[in-house]
Amino acid sequence: MAASAEDSIGSVYVDAAHLARLEYRARGLSFLKPAPVSSILSGRHASRMRGRGLNFEELRGYLPGDDIRHLDWRVTLRTGKPHVRVYTEERDRPLLVVVDQRMNMFFGSSRAFKSVVAAEAAALAVWMAFAAGDRVGGVVFGDDDIVRVRPLRSRSRIDMLFGAIGRMNRALAAESPARTNYAQLNAALEGVLQIAGHDFLVCIVSDFAGADERTRQLLRQLAAHNDVIAALVFDPMWQRMPEHRALVVSEGRLQVELRIEHERVREPLASLFKGRAAGIAELLRASGVPLMALSTAEPVTDQVRRLFGERPRHAPGSGI
Repeated sequence: MAASAEDSIGSVYVDAAHLARLEYRARGLSFLKPAPVSSILSGRHASRMRGRGLNFEELRGYLPGDDIRHLDWRVTLRTGKPHVRVYTEERDRPLLVVVDQRMNMFFGSSRAFKSVVAAEAAALAVWMAFAAGDRVGGVVFGDDDIVRVRPLRSRSRIDMLFGAIGRMNRALAAESPARTNYAQLNAALEGVLQIAGHDFLVCIVSDFAGADERTRQLLRQLAAHNDVIAALVFDPMWQRMPEHRALVVSEGRLQVELRIEHERVREPLASLFKGRAAGIAELLRASGVPLMALSTAEPVTDQVRRLFGERPRHAPGSGI
């Protein structure tokens, strides 16, 4: 995918303006809305989402239509008149998006690069939380840097977060001398633990390159007191290796052309990709974190709507 940054917004690169425009695409999406059986939040995963808390508001006399489950039996027996405890919904549940923008994410065999999918998915999560009245922040990490943006309910804070994602995204380049820093995944999660103490919603968007036993431990620590969702970004080449084309792979400095039309090259490579994907999925399952997969071959908004139980909605002329 050779294209200039100006000509490739939404496929190879993103910027803050592009992510800001996704606000209207997130309308109707919610982390808390009841979802059908096919949703990522259904079944056993639904119990992983703590939702809103309840704050005690007042004790008053029973009125027709009150939920009898809220009767305060001690006061009722003492006074001889039915009394109920009134609660209000706790509105704030801060969101932290953890966005992978390392060199390993700068790849895509079809529609978009993994780095772009991660950025767009994180932006949709931000707008979903913001629309629900929550504070939003994030941790954005590349091979050399980690940027932490503490949650705040503010459009200027969203601009700051999107600016960090855009800068790190546009710093990626095929000729970059840097190799993927696998240790950065755990370093980023350790940074999340410093911010997300209790009752946060943490959305991690990555291909989880470099995930290991320490990753599993960090995820379990996060999930002990917070809701955590892992979005595994993958390229379709993981599932099916093309048979009639050459594949150029690079670690930054060295490029190698693999003649994958030859079965002796294609089959071992396909097994490697499938094995790695299975290993990551098993690690996430062991951590108790719900997993959803995001493909580079399909518009991100359509995938998120499907995962959260809504049908895709297409805007004329939009590829998102």
